[in-house]
Amino acid sequence: MNCCAPTSVNMDDATLELAKALIRRPSITPNDHGCQQLIAARLRALGFHVENLRFGSVDNLWTRRGDSAPLLVFAGHSDVVPPGDSAAWKYDPFTPTIDGGMLYGRGAADMKSSLAAFVTAAEAFVARRPDHPGSVALLITSDEEGPAVDGTVKVIDALRRRNENIDYCVVGEPTSSARTGDTIKNGRRGSLSGRAAVYGVQGHVAYPHLAANPVHQMAPVVQALTATEWDTGNEHFPPTSFQITRLHADSGAVNITPERLEMDFNFRFSSQLTPEQLMARVRSTFDKHHLHYDIDWNASGLPYLTAAGPLLDVVKQAVREELDIDPCVSTDGGTSDGRFIAPTGAQVVEFGPTNETIHKVNECLDARDPHRLSRVYLSIMEKLLF
Repeated sequence: MNCCAPTSVNMDDATLELAKALIRRPSITPNDHGCQQLIAARLRALGFHVENLRFGSVDNLWTRRGDSAPLLVFAGHSDVVPPGDSAAWKYDPFTPTIDGGMLYGRGAADMKSSLAAFVTAAEAFVARRPDHPGSVALLITSDEEGPAVDGTVKVIDALRRRNENIDYCVVGEPTSSARTGDTIKNGRRGSLSGRAAVYGVQGHVAYPHLAANPVHQMAPVVQALTATEWDTGNEHFPPTSFQITRLHADSGAVNITPERLEMDFNFRFSSQLTPEQLMARVRSTFDKHHLHYDIDWNASGLPYLTAAGPLLDVVKQAVREELDIDPCVSTDGGTSDGRFIAPTGAQVVEFGPTNETIHKVNECLDARDPHRLSRVYLSIMEKLLF
């Protein structure tokens, strides 16, 4: 993180001010807390058609200007993760504060600066090209940081039913590493989670031959799974990774062996493998060690890739021209809502600010970055909708 950033920040910058206004709204997932209303009011004034699509407890905003192809969508989320212990922050997490050239606040990087930049870029674009061809739209959800079941995926279903087809989508997730613009994402690995329950026989620790300790039974399985090379990746994706996130077994007393062990785990997998192949290999490992078990699976996203095409070329060109950076193209990191948009056939590229402090105490980014993002997003609009 550029913690020594210069303090010369334009305090009157419209994108920075909108980012601060959004940060002030404590939109902890799935509560939008008025962020989408603020965005909608700005876009409605530009002639965007605004729809509020609520599913369950989740607010979603779909707002579009134009009714012809190509359709360029900027996608993101207004919800943020909880701030944790507010006392651990330098400043109140929902009071945006600039210190040393850095903008502090929950959501500063993930991803209210990108939302603000979407809006001001749209304002500048419409001012320059009020009769632009094609269409530009924003898709904003308050469900990205949560279960992600009533957010973008539901909006995409609604768009499909009425034959609204997305051609290009820019997701404003924080993709950059050391400096905003140094990395864009042209895809993501898939995510497959599992919860395994391994059953044993409870017994007295002094008589282990009369019991079956699932912790002991599970030990060689854990070793085998963590030592497995699932694949070697390919030219677009790093190798598939396996991580255990929780192991739990408790008999309630120190002299009793447990009768049940639970293990939560996750795969981030490349396009070399399918969820079905991963499930089969895990079950084979459990079976090899003669375990009595159940596994519940949750495949929350498949790998997606925009390997080449107009959108990737345009985003790279816009970053080079506006930020004087030659960005690297990557598919690493976690999942994003791009996984719900790419299967429609849309070209999907993610570009946003630095990600070093996301989800952390004292989340922050260079206070000049909201304006920088706006310039890049404006350039993308002008290059694709000409």
